Amino acid sequence: MSDNKKSFLKKIKLILPIVLAVFFGWLTFSKLPISEIIPYFKSANYWWIALGLVFGILSHLSRAYRWNYLLKPMGYSIKAPNSIMAIFIAYLANYGVPRSGEVLRAAVATNYENIPFEKSFGTIVTERIFDLIMMLIICVITLFFQFDFIYNLLIEKFNPIKLIGIFLILCLLFIFFVFYVKKSKSKIANKIKDFTIGLLEGITSVSKMKHKGAFIFHTIFIWLMYVLMFYITSFAISELQGAPFPSMIVAFIAASFTIATTNGGVFFYPAAVLSALTLFGLAEEPSYAFGWIIWSSQTLIIIVIGVLSFIFLPIYNKIKIKVSK
Repeated sequence: MSDNKKSFLKKIKLILPIVLAVFFGWLTFSKLPISEIIPYFKSANYWWIALGLVFGILSHLSRAYRWNYLLKPMGYSIKAPNSIMAIFIAYLANYGVPRSGEVLRAAVATNYENIPFEKSFGTIVTERIFDLIMMLIICVITLFFQFDFIYNLLIEKFNPIKLIGIFLILCLLFIFFVFYVKKSKSKIANKIKDFTIGLLEGITSVSKMKHKGAFIFHTIFIWLMYVLMFYITSFAISELQGAPFPSMIVAFIAASFTIATTNGGVFFYPAAVLSALTLFGLAEEPSYAFGWIIWSSQTLIIIVIGVLSFIFLPIYNKIKIKVSK
């Protein structure tokens, strides 16, 4: 691949998420004018929002602490301040370029803790694997306890024959994809194979830890804090205080996927919350306002602490070097 083509693809990867975010933001705002949402910001109970922020910060601190459980089996460790600042710098960077924060976080560990980049990055990939597992567990638990409700909802909102058809097509495509990757010797297929092997190694690496229980505890704690952050913040909108818990879990899952796949969920996050909650018959205006309130509050915290981390990270490490001398 030529340098010009590589440069063009990089620009596309950078610009496309932003363009899509602006488009979906415009599309949603055209249906729900911002003037109908602002009153909810004014009338919101900010004590609930503040409590939600506390749960969010606790999840970030737990993630920073958990990182050492993956590093120590390889003979490395990272100081708590560096780990915390690296986490918030990574979150902040993801608002610019999706998933760039993981690279930046590994670079912080390399520059300030002398941890080889590939090793620190490998632990971050392992974290993401367990994040995905936790997300799937939440989906399965929600489906198990609310199967009748969700099933009836899908039957009511969607044509069941079409749903079955789409499911079968996806299964056939997946089988064909697995067969192709297994038999093909192309560069892309080999990369997918290597990536899959890496994922499996990341999952099994936890079995080699001395503190497996503590790692699993923090993993569950992180996602429990995420769920509580989302659910508690919904109390800030009086119209949503009687909303069924399953509706909040479905909205949480939908919103979480936007964070993982876009520039910090900008525009997509509130739209995902709106789409999920309206499936349960909740009003559009408070649902969309809630999406913006929780996204804005969490984003504000990440921006503030992320910027401060960028500033104080080199200062802290200079002081640390002087003290060690």
